[in-house]
Amino acid sequence: MAIGHRFAILAALFASAQTARADEVRVAVAANFAAPAQAIAADFERGTGHTVALSPGSTGKLSAQIRNGAPYEVLLAADSDAPSRLEAEHLAVAGSRFTYAIGKLVLWSARPGEVDAQGEVLRSARFSHLAICNPELAPYGAAAVQTLRALGLYERVAPRLVQGESVAQAYQFIASGNAELGFVALSQITSDGRVREGSAWIVPATLYPPIKQDAVLLTSGRDKAAARAFLDWLRQRSAQAIIRSYGYDLPGEGK
Repeated sequence: MAIGHRFAILAALFASAQTARADEVRVAVAANFAAPAQAIAADFERGTGHTVALSPGSTGKLSAQIRNGAPYEVLLAADSDAPSRLEAEHLAVAGSRFTYAIGKLVLWSARPGEVDAQGEVLRSARFSHLAICNPELAPYGAAAVQTLRALGLYERVAPRLVQGESVAQAYQFIASGNAELGFVALSQITSDGRVREGSAWIVPATLYPPIKQDAVLLTSGRDKAAARAFLDWLRQRSAQAIIRSYGYDLPGEGK
């Protein structure tokens, strides 16, 4: 048998073995992290041969789906409380939880010049609708309410609040013009550290508790190598570079 032919056979066998080991990991991901998760998933797929099925939504809704038997194997939450509770309920693997990103809240308008650098627009009468996400379901909504209370503005603006189920829906309210401005995640409006469009005020971290976003291995993924590999990938430099590029801090960085 010719050497070239033998090499071709060996290469085919190797590729077949790699395919046999490849698997799909089902990841429930907080809406604010959907875009970086897509970029990380693509990198992970290229590097491992595994595939990733992402299901974005509010952390509260995703947690409810997990409790109702949704077959997710990994949760990338928008807070640390939801993964902790799932651990306590034996729906997540004890000891698998870690903080993968620290989120930042931003006041944003799709209109250039609408939001000033100090967020003083909140004290004005220049807007009729202020979008937030549901504070009962989404940590970024809770952070928005805490910010408004810290500024002494909640009662004043409460009649103008429009509420989305998730931070993705709050973003859509603003992007479509149904709300002149609103609170979203910095990751939704930035690329490589720059605001893509409109105007924004990055809310000082002193106005709301840190948004520590935790990942956890769910019990349905306990014995799946692809699920564990995906969580390991989140800690790699390539994934962390993507996370930073969307405006997040990593544990131990920033305030």
